[in-house]
Amino acid sequence: MNSIPMKGFRLFILLASVIILTSQEPASAQCAMCKASVESNIENGGKTVGRGLNTGILYLMSIPYLVLGGIGFMVYKNWKGKTA
Repeated sequence: MNSIPMKGFRLFILLASVIILTSQEPASAQCAMCKASVESNIENGGKTVGRGLNTGILYLMSIPYLVLGGIGFMVYKNWKGKTA
């Protein structure tokens, strides 16, 4: 029933991850309003808007990883409890 051996599946996941992570191009697109706001703030000598935007982006980026990590931890604990 299981056509792919576990070792082959892990190798496939590893290779796919490496290919995906190394083939990314830098993203040069951004919100036009955010870019204009940061550029005008920098021209006026301020640095707080850019720092605030970067902090907000990091905050928004961390939430999905925390949720997925929590789900993965619960699955691991549930799986480990059944095999022990």
